[in-house]
Amino acid sequence: MSKVSKEVKVIVFRLQNEEYGVPIDYVGSIERMLEITRIPNTPKFIKGVINLRGIVTPVIDLRERFGMETSEYSNRSRMIIVHIDDKEVGMIVDEANDVVDLSEDDIETPPEVIGSVDTDYVRGVAKLEHRLLILLNLDRVLSNEEVNQLSAVEK
Repeated sequence: MSKVSKEVKVIVFRLQNEEYGVPIDYVGSIERMLEITRIPNTPKFIKGVINLRGIVTPVIDLRERFGMETSEYSNRSRMIIVHIDDKEVGMIVDEANDVVDLSEDDIETPPEVIGSVDTDYVRGVAKLEHRLLILLNLDRVLSNEEVNQLSAVEK
C-alpha cells in the first residue's frame, strides 16, 4: 500500500524579496489596504484597527513584526485577514498573489536562520520548482500577551 502524502493549500505573499505562505484554512479574506485607526499604547507593529464589514479587526504590519525595514504601502499592498486563536487579525504584506498546493513531503524543517525572520515564526520551508517558500506558524507570530493586547484593541 503506497503512502499518500497530505496536500496543503497555501496563500503565498511577499515581504521584501522573500515569499511566505500561510495555510488557506487560516485565511478569511485578502483585502486591499483599508483605512486604519491608530490605537495608542500598543506595540509599533500593531498598526491599529479596521472596520471590516462591521467587525473591528486589529491589524499588524508583518514587516515590522519581523524586524524588517518598513516601506510605504503601495497599490500592491494587501491585508490578509487570518484567524489566530479565535481572533481575526489583519496582516499587512507587500503583495498577496498566489495559491499553491503543497505536499507535506515538500515541506522541510526550517534551518536555524531564515533571512530576517526569527525561526520561531516559521513552520517549515517548501521547495517549489525554482522558488523557496517560507511557511509561517501563525500561532507563534503573535505571543499570548500580544493576542491579549489585540483582544483589548477589539473592544
